[in-house]
Amino acid sequence: MIYLDNAATSFPKAPGVGEAAANFIAKDAANPGRAGHRMAVAAEEMLDRVRLKLARLVNGPTHDRMVFTLNGTDALNIAIKGVINECVINNGSKPHVITTVLEHNSVSRPLQSMFQAGKIDLTRVDCDDNGLIDPADIKAALTPQTKLIVVTHASNVIGTIQDAAAIGAIAREADVLFCLDAAQTIGVVPIDVQAMKIDLLAFPGHKSLLGPTGTGGLYVGTRVPEPSELVDCSTGRLVPFREGGTGGDSSTATQPALYPYYLEGGTPNTVGIAGLEAGIDHVNNTPLADTLAHEQALVQQIIDLVANDDRFKLYGNTDAKARVGTVTFNVNDMDAPDIGSILDDSFEIAIRPGLHCAPYSHKRFGTFPTGSIRVSPGAFTTGDEVAQLIDALDQIAM
Repeated sequence: MIYLDNAATSFPKAPGVGEAAANFIAKDAANPGRAGHRMAVAAEEMLDRVRLKLARLVNGPTHDRMVFTLNGTDALNIAIKGVINECVINNGSKPHVITTVLEHNSVSRPLQSMFQAGKIDLTRVDCDDNGLIDPADIKAALTPQTKLIVVTHASNVIGTIQDAAAIGAIAREADVLFCLDAAQTIGVVPIDVQAMKIDLLAFPGHKSLLGPTGTGGLYVGTRVPEPSELVDCSTGRLVPFREGGTGGDSSTATQPALYPYYLEGGTPNTVGIAGLEAGIDHVNNTPLADTLAHEQALVQQIIDLVANDDRFKLYGNTDAKARVGTVTFNVNDMDAPDIGSILDDSFEIAIRPGLHCAPYSHKRFGTFPTGSIRVSPGAFTTGDEVAQLIDALDQIAM
């Protein structure tokens, strides 16, 4: 099978990921605990070690604010609902949130649910035909009630890399929290939470970090107060929506007022995080610029076919250097799901047809409701594999 669905999850995983997870479950898979038997302490030490590696990857000033989550969706829900619930709890006002038409349902659905419930006012900023958000449009959408800006770093449909630093600067000037969805970028595009003025960075572990599914993280920046501080809505303290055991403090009646445990109720996926460490190590040992350039070069080969052939319709930028390793297109007079089935059944090539959990993106680009074909090479995809895809597409579109 030729696997070209890395925007959904990376495959194959980095060398050593499976072995690290297997070794951990065979030797150290106890519940983590800061005090207790040696296996519990070893598990806790592993978690802290991976927190530190993740914090260093994104230039976080402290690893204590690196919160482990179930995946990117979980991280985004913790961030979005934590900020909004704090606003409602403290003064009963209706906060305003700015997002974009490019967002994954992990952002769109919680925001839309809050909007329909009357908890927030919501603005979705449009993009241009290349899939680029103009930061000036974000700035123009600000109101005195704006509490949160949530933007994808790169669309999982169009692939365009956004100017997150410019948006972060706008948010910081307006004293608004900035949440960046790095699902498609962490591990392949450099991220600096301090330089880019990111207050909340949400990401999965199973995509370009090359780790197992069921892993992810939320970096909580230092502008978000400590849980113990008495704050009002404007300062953006997070309210946890998952509460339970934390492996260390069992005496307090509510979640311990200390990051990261404040947002980590329940037993973490230690086995998955042990595997994730091997993925992070691989990423750290391979320059991000090299990985991104490799994926962009493969995407450019596909763009060069579909952008210059009347049988295809390309969406987004024709320059792969503006994208992550994702390209989206359609074949004239054929439904995207049919193309996906033909590639799978007849050519043993895995791509992703449909709406890609991003209906607002597809409405923007005129591909709703049937969607489009998404091809996403990864770090280990070869030029020969992309050449076989191009040959298959040429046969299908005849």
